[in-house]
Amino acid sequence: MQAEVSLVIILVVMLLADLIIREPGHRKLQILGCILMAVQLALNIVPAEGEAFGGMYRSTEMASVVKTVLTAGTLLVFMQAGEWLGREDTRGKAGEFYMLTLSTLLGMFLMVSAGSFMLFYIGLELASIPMACLVAFDKRRHHSAEAGAKFILSSMFSSALMLYGLSLIYGTCGTVYFADMAAQLTGTPLQVMAMVLFFAGLGFKVSLVPFHMWTPDVYQGAPTPVAGYLSVISKGAAAFAMAAVLLKVFGGMVHDWSLLLSIVIVLTITVGNVFAILQSDLKRFMAYSSISQAGYIVLGALAGSGQGMASLVYYVIIYIAANLAVFGIIGIVEQHTGGKTDRSVYAGLYQTNPRLAFGMTLALFSLAGIPPFAGFFSKFFVFAAAFHAGHWLVVFLALVNTIISLYYYLLVVKAMYITPSDSPVPAFRTDGLTRAGVLVCVAGVVVTGLVSGLYGLLSGAALP
Repeated sequence: MQAEVSLVIILVVMLLADLIIREPGHRKLQILGCILMAVQLALNIVPAEGEAFGGMYRSTEMASVVKTVLTAGTLLVFMQAGEWLGREDTRGKAGEFYMLTLSTLLGMFLMVSAGSFMLFYIGLELASIPMACLVAFDKRRHHSAEAGAKFILSSMFSSALMLYGLSLIYGTCGTVYFADMAAQLTGTPLQVMAMVLFFAGLGFKVSLVPFHMWTPDVYQGAPTPVAGYLSVISKGAAAFAMAAVLLKVFGGMVHDWSLLLSIVIVLTITVGNVFAILQSDLKRFMAYSSISQAGYIVLGALAGSGQGMASLVYYVIIYIAANLAVFGIIGIVEQHTGGKTDRSVYAGLYQTNPRLAFGMTLALFSLAGIPPFAGFFSKFFVFAAAFHAGHWLVVFLALVNTIISLYYYLLVVKAMYITPSDSPVPAFRTDGLTRAGVLVCVAGVVVTGLVSGLYGLLSGAALP
């Protein structure tokens, strides 16, 4: 459990640093947090395998890779959060932001390496409750408080649904351990109901349709760095955990959940795309975009194979780079325009801030799946995995939706490069860590698609 133990140590160090460093200390805490997360990344970059607590905790090679990816994404969020934490209304609360974020990350680690539903549920709640605090972090702003209330209520209902499903599984199997449960699941009506309730509960976390209704309001109301964290780190961990449980526990009921998952995937991608076209606020726009992207991510789980799991993790890696680049630029523009996030604000951005506009364009092209950017290859691999598993109709419908998504991503590009503006956003310069975070994300979008060995390494990793 070196990843979890080292993360707990980092959390304690950040707590002590917050008590020691005097105000204003947000910049020092940011630098310390970034350094510690870089150390965490270096210490745990080599995959580790093993188990603890009698098999309740099981770390596999693939789970270790996912933890490394989540750590890298959290480091990028820390790098981009400096200007927001330096605002007058958030000054003095940087320590709380880092500790809450690290607590959610610890919960995600436990979810990813859970060997029983007991530890899985503990990790889920540890990841969800601090996240509600992060969403409502700007408590003096009405939208943030409202978003926090909606998030905690949806989390409460989804957790209740899942817990009820888990109780049914325990009632039919007499155990909560994944290894013992798989052999006893025979597809009885009660077990199918339990599987549906589990899927519904985790569907809220991944923002799958029809469990997605909280997502736009929460993304719009949450602070932009928190919305970015929620859209990629939380979603990536939940998607991997869902795929792992479906394979390890419900693998014998694949005929029961593959049809359910196919319908949900098509609905998720379609609804996300259609409603994204109608949005003018970029944070709500990215919320519906993330709903659509969740469908593509879960498409890897539909394959039910090692190829599908590798494509899912690869998609999450690319998605983290592209989405954090977009949210990073949204946050930068927001800080220099008095909190505005409407698409009209970006009209003429290329004239005054060409590098930001160019970075945003590359990230949006990757999200749309345009070659040669990394997003094209991530979509290709999940399509290939699902197609090889025989889900060719789902792949076809997802491919059609990819063409639709290109239209609404180009709306933002059109605003930056073509739409005229009498008063475009003035030229400005942001702090070094934020620039570096966005630059790393944009570089990841371009470079990762060209590094063909990355997907090969993931394909060679053991299943979760």
